[in-house]
Amino acid sequence: MAPLLYYVKRLHQFSGKVLYFNLFGMVIVSLLEGVGILLLIPLLSIGGIIDANVGSDKLLPFFNLFHNVPHSLYLPFALGLYLLLIVGQNVLQRSLSIRDVRIRERFSRHLRLDVYSSLLASEWGLFLRKRKSDLTNLLTAELARVIGGINFFLQFISNVTFMFIQVAIALWLSVNLTVVILLLGVILGYFSKRFVKRSKYLGRRTSKLGEAYMAGITDQLNGMKDIKSNALEESHVNWLQSLTLKMSDEQLEYIRLKSSSKLVYKVTSAFLIAVFIFVSLELLQAQQEQLLLIILIFSRLWPRFTAIQSNVEQIAATIPACQSLLELMEDCKKSREFTKETPQEVASLSNNQPGLECRDVYFRYKKDSESYVLKGINLTIPARQMTAIVGPSGAGKSTLIDILMGLNSPERGSVLVNQNELKGNGVLSLRQSISYVPQDPFLFHASVRENLLMVKPEASEDELWRALKFAAADQFVKELPQGLDTVIGDRGTKLSGGERQRLVLARAILKQPSVLILDEATSALDTSNESKIKESLERLKGEMTVIVIAHRLSTIQSADQIVVLEKGEITQRGTFQQLAAQPDGTFREVLKGQLELV
Repeated sequence: MAPLLYYVKRLHQFSGKVLYFNLFGMVIVSLLEGVGILLLIPLLSIGGIIDANVGSDKLLPFFNLFHNVPHSLYLPFALGLYLLLIVGQNVLQRSLSIRDVRIRERFSRHLRLDVYSSLLASEWGLFLRKRKSDLTNLLTAELARVIGGINFFLQFISNVTFMFIQVAIALWLSVNLTVVILLLGVILGYFSKRFVKRSKYLGRRTSKLGEAYMAGITDQLNGMKDIKSNALEESHVNWLQSLTLKMSDEQLEYIRLKSSSKLVYKVTSAFLIAVFIFVSLELLQAQQEQLLLIILIFSRLWPRFTAIQSNVEQIAATIPACQSLLELMEDCKKSREFTKETPQEVASLSNNQPGLECRDVYFRYKKDSESYVLKGINLTIPARQMTAIVGPSGAGKSTLIDILMGLNSPERGSVLVNQNELKGNGVLSLRQSISYVPQDPFLFHASVRENLLMVKPEASEDELWRALKFAAADQFVKELPQGLDTVIGDRGTKLSGGERQRLVLARAILKQPSVLILDEATSALDTSNESKIKESLERLKGEMTVIVIAHRLSTIQSADQIVVLEKGEITQRGTFQQLAAQPDGTFREVLKGQLELV
């Protein structure tokens, strides 16, 4: 229950006094309904059903309202007063319901933004530890269940408030009769304990199955090309059939539990009501109108009892989702990357500054692992020069880039920017000056223009085309059906791999960074376009700091320095010509496979 109460407290902090106003409104609604029930006695006396004059002394002052009313107006007056109370009650109920929804929706929006903002403010390591599908499931299905749980809790409070008011009226009429029926209610509540426990268990199963479904569907949609090309459709359909069968069984079990709960509740309620009437008439000698009123009150309360029972079961089912979301928020809090207090200036690497530097950097992804991904890295990347990083797969090239961008922190050693250690809010300052082009280019399901403007919303038409021309992308963009306004599909699927890479490169250049990082950014390009990109990069020398990870060595012939990584260590460094001249180096071996040495 604690995870749900945490979010209820947050709702209280977010809404403030409005919640108390709604609670007071619920009390008024319940009182109006109670008064409406009491009015039924004089109405029934008019029809001769009971004799109000022999009623309890507690009811007589209430009936005296009608003594001075002319007989001819007696019935219209009583009915009008009754209708006025009912209309007033329902108008107020409507207002409270709308206000409740407004509060819930505002808080839901606040909670969604808070969770997503916390996630975005977390260190890169959090995203390495958690599956994307799990995060997606938490931000969608589980977050919706948390909001549902808060809604059920508010309904529970509303039903309990109504119950207490009605019970108070019943106690005022007859303590003995009310105590008897409350004792019977306690017995009823005891029988419902196992249903609540089972609901919580099913809630945990719902979370697990939802997580498995989201993970599987996400992986399969990402790998759809492999599925289609290898004719694996049937095996994946079988997987989905198996999982959805479990999900259907779980939902069926939940409905069966809910139906069983209602059945037990209603049958037991009917039995207890019969016992109550028998005890009231035979043992307690209850007066007719007292018994009638209490039966009327509890006939209205009985659906509320059922609703409270249902609320408790629904709340129990959402607690696992609340726990999962709370754990994510705790992880985000521990992994928070920056503080908001310290303003930062954007880092800029100019010719008269030292640039980026790694000093004796060690890094491993798992602290209990004996294998370091990077070991003893000492490297200086001069400002406004081109530095290339090469090496076999698994050598640690991309990890080194992540360290330089502050996505990961060294376990030992340090990274410096202009001789200042890279840490805290300084990381944000550096990233604001970086454009990063990954090996697997990512584009949004939007137009070419929208994808470019994400990095520089105020860019002019001329700036867009200059960036596209730099990336050798201007020609194919002109040939698109709507040019810059052509929607390129999910992840840019309407474009070829080379076109996507060039478009992402254009976006990086549009930002006008002081540091440009290319992680295999020319791997999908043909020889002609690679040559154009190579010429463009050469023009950038002296204008910005360029860091290139490359397998195709033809791209980096003009690099100011080339660093060779092997098994997490720097084994060679120098210019292209210097490394090509070293007979026993890894660089020369790779070069032999790509170029003809003269």
